[in-house]
Amino acid sequence: MSSESSLRSLLSQSLLPSNEAKILLAHVLEKHYQLPRSALLSQDDMTLNPSALEEWASLETRRIDGEPIAYLLGKKGFHGIELHVAPGVLIPRPETELLVDIALTEIQQKIDQDQVRVLDLGTGSGAIALAVANLAHQALVKATDLSSDALVIANLNAAALNLENRVQFSQGSWYEALYGSDIKEFDVILSNPPYIAAQDPHLSQGDLRFEPNSALTDQSTGLTCLEIIISKANQYLKPGGLIAVEHGFDQSSAVVQLMKIAGLQNIEVHLDLAGHSRVTSGRKSNPQ
Repeated sequence: MSSESSLRSLLSQSLLPSNEAKILLAHVLEKHYQLPRSALLSQDDMTLNPSALEEWASLETRRIDGEPIAYLLGKKGFHGIELHVAPGVLIPRPETELLVDIALTEIQQKIDQDQVRVLDLGTGSGAIALAVANLAHQALVKATDLSSDALVIANLNAAALNLENRVQFSQGSWYEALYGSDIKEFDVILSNPPYIAAQDPHLSQGDLRFEPNSALTDQSTGLTCLEIIISKANQYLKPGGLIAVEHGFDQSSAVVQLMKIAGLQNIEVHLDLAGHSRVTSGRKSNPQ
């Protein structure tokens, strides 16, 4: 095989940014040769066999066309766990890890409870629910989604992480998925719902073009799903229970107002690592 197909040549000739090309080529090496990423340097004169070269060419072309790397790899890291992802689910993002951190802090304050009940509304790949269950062993997590495709992926992830006994999945729209469930009061409710407004130009740009539209936008102002989740939270929270929702960087004032209208207390806005208002939390009153 020509030296033009050596790892060194493939990387130097690629039209992709260097970091992206290395990620995809390392994926090919792992899949076809069970080699680590370090082989890109230690064996840079290695040439790919025809099937590996064909896959590299396909991945490179798809990425040039804009397809997200997470979908090309079929996986995405999130808060210390690795998740299978596919076009049927939203790609977990670093800012959403803030929801997990808030939940873990809340759970740690309940060390006197043998079991802390957590509800994840709109679970997608199961990222939030599984990350919480992975690190909080007293958490029993209920996770819901309207999409059957998403729940297939979420269940696969739960099985891969050996968390299927600690995370229960139900299909339905928000709280409707709890109908018939024996668990209807929770210590913590979490959600990263669709919050992008229907006319937002970002929906037709970058990775968002390939992600499920129903997981990104409510086809309205961006606040309708948040309003449903917040307005009904008191019905499903234990006294003193916490709800935390992710939202757009410019939506915190509106979300705070929704929580006030819902009668929630101790409302707080939490900043992500970029300094943006990303999550708002509130509590159900706890009569003494």
